[in-house]
Amino acid sequence: MQLECFYHSPRSNWAYSYDKDSFHLRVRTKRDDVDHVVAITGDKYDWKHYHHDCAMEKIASDSLFDYWECEVKPERKRFSYGFKLTSGDDRVWMIESGIFREEPYPPGGYYEMPFIHEIDIFKPPEWAKSAVFYQIMPDRFANGDPSNDPEGVLPWGDKPTRESHFGGDLQGIIDRIDYLTELGVTAIYLTPVFESPSNHKYDTIDYRKVDPHFGDARTLKKLVDVAHAKGIRIVLDAVFNHTSVDFPPFKDIVKHGEKSKFKHWYHIYDYPVRIEEGNPNYDTFGFFAQMPKLNTAHPEVKNYLLGVAEYWLKEVGIDGWRLDVANEIDHSFWRDFRRTVKSINPEAYIIGEVWSDSLRWLLGDQFDSVMNYPFADRVNEFFSPGDADAGDFANKINHVLMRYPQQTNEVVFNMLSSHDTPRILTMMGSDKRRLKLAIVFLLTFIGTPCIFYGDEVGLAGDGDPDCRKCMEWDFERQDRELFDFYRLLIDLRKSNEVLRSGRFRFLKVEAGDSAVVYERIDAGKHFTIWMNNSDEEKVLSHPIVADDWIDALSGEPVKPEDGWMRIGLEPLGYRILSRTIE
Repeated sequence: MQLECFYHSPRSNWAYSYDKDSFHLRVRTKRDDVDHVVAITGDKYDWKHYHHDCAMEKIASDSLFDYWECEVKPERKRFSYGFKLTSGDDRVWMIESGIFREEPYPPGGYYEMPFIHEIDIFKPPEWAKSAVFYQIMPDRFANGDPSNDPEGVLPWGDKPTRESHFGGDLQGIIDRIDYLTELGVTAIYLTPVFESPSNHKYDTIDYRKVDPHFGDARTLKKLVDVAHAKGIRIVLDAVFNHTSVDFPPFKDIVKHGEKSKFKHWYHIYDYPVRIEEGNPNYDTFGFFAQMPKLNTAHPEVKNYLLGVAEYWLKEVGIDGWRLDVANEIDHSFWRDFRRTVKSINPEAYIIGEVWSDSLRWLLGDQFDSVMNYPFADRVNEFFSPGDADAGDFANKINHVLMRYPQQTNEVVFNMLSSHDTPRILTMMGSDKRRLKLAIVFLLTFIGTPCIFYGDEVGLAGDGDPDCRKCMEWDFERQDRELFDFYRLLIDLRKSNEVLRSGRFRFLKVEAGDSAVVYERIDAGKHFTIWMNNSDEEKVLSHPIVADDWIDALSGEPVKPEDGWMRIGLEPLGYRILSRTIE
C-alpha cells in the first residue's frame, strides 16, 4: 500500500458532525490501492464496552485518490477512533500517532472526538436545501415604473454597454412574479439594489437607501411581501469590500485629507487622495479607482456595515445576503457578520462570493454557502463542444465534492452562468441539446441550483456586458420549449427529496468516453441519470438487479434484461430513471 497517500485530519471536511446524532469520518488513499477500510471507534474511558467497527464506503475517486466515508453514531457523544486499511493480505492501522502493523490493534494513540456539542454543529438553513434560485439584475429584468428611469435610458433590448441603463426596477420584478412562480423558482438573488452611480450597483453610495431608479424601501418591502406570499424568498447582494468614491466618508477623506474623521475607514497610502484610474494612492477592488476598499477591521466600519445588514433584515424581512468579493474581507468581520445576521433570523442564508476552494469560510462560523464556480467550470467544460472525457469529468466533480462536509455540499450555490460569465447557451456553442444536458446535471446534482435570468428562454451572450442583456418579454421571441424544459426539471427536483439531499455517486464513467451514468439515492427513492455527451447514438449499460424502474419524466416502465439495464440514447441525449425503495 502507498502509505504516503494516506490522509485524515480530525477536523473540518475529514471529521465533522452532520447532526446532533451523526458524525462523519473520511479517509484518503491512493486510487485503486486499498481494498477495504474500517473505522474502529470506541470510548477512551471504556474501550472494551463501547468498541465498534464501522465499514467505510468508497464514496468518490479523483485522478489520484480514493475517498472513504462512514457515519458514526456514538452512544456517549464522544469517541476515539482509528482506521484499519487492507489491500490483499497486507493490513495496516492509521491512528493519530502514526501508521502501524500491530494486531489486533494498537493499544493507544487514537484520533479523538472529545465531545459532540450541538451548539458547534454547522447547520445551514434547511430551506436552502430545497431552494431553486433565480438571479436577477434589476436594471435588466423588467421596467415596471418608467417614471423612475434614469436619464439617457436605452430602448429595452438594445445591445448593452458597460455604462448603459435600461430602466428595469423592483416594480418590474413585482409585476413578473407570476412568471417566476410558473417557472417554479423558490428564491430570488438580486444583484445590488442600493444607491449607486452605475447600472450594476456594485459601487455603493448609500447602503440604507434603495437606488431611486429601482424604487424605494417601500417598493422593496412590497417585493419581499409579494414574493413571500408566493413562496419565494429574497436574498440581497451586499458589497462590503468597497464603496463608490461618492460614498460620504470617502468624499470627506478627499476633502479633508488626514484631518478627516474617516481616514481609517480606508487603506490610504498618503495624502492628498488621488482618484486616478490605474494609479490611485489607496487600495481598491481590483485596479478600479472608483471602488476604494473599506477597512473592515476598523471598529467604526465594522459597526456601520453590520448595522446595514441588520437594518434590511429587520426593515423589509429579507431572507439572506449574498456577499460580494467576500474572500478579500477579513475573517473576523465575517464571524461577527454571521452572529449579527443569525441573531435576527437564524434561517437567513449567507452566500459568499469566493471563486476557489472555500473551506475556510464554510466551517460553521462564517458563511452557509459560496458561489460554486469550480462546479460551474467543470460542468461547462464537459458539456461544451470539444473532446469530452467522462473519466476526467468525474474525477474533477468528485474532487470538488470532497472539499466540503456533506451539509455544505447540500446547500452550496451551484450555477452555470451569472452576470460575471458568458451565458450558458453561448458556452454550449448555441447547441440547445448541450444546454439541456448541463441543466439536467445542475438540477439533479447535490447543492442549491441557481438560474441566471433569461437563460430559461434562450438568452445568449458573451462576457460582461453582453451577458447582461435585457430580459426578453416578447413571447414570440422566447424559446418556450426551453422554458417548459426548465420548468419540467425544476418540478422534478422539487417533487423528489432525493434529488435535493440524497447521496450522489457516479456509476459509469470511463476515460476517453463521453457517456455518464450517475445516481441519487436515499432510504425511499433511487434515481439514475444516463447521459450521452457525444454526437453519435449510443447504448449505455450498467448492471442493475431491480426491475421496477420507470422513466421519471414520462412514467413509462423501463426493464433491465439479464441483470443489465441498457439505455439507447440519441446524440446528446439523456434519460432519467427512478424507482421507489420498499
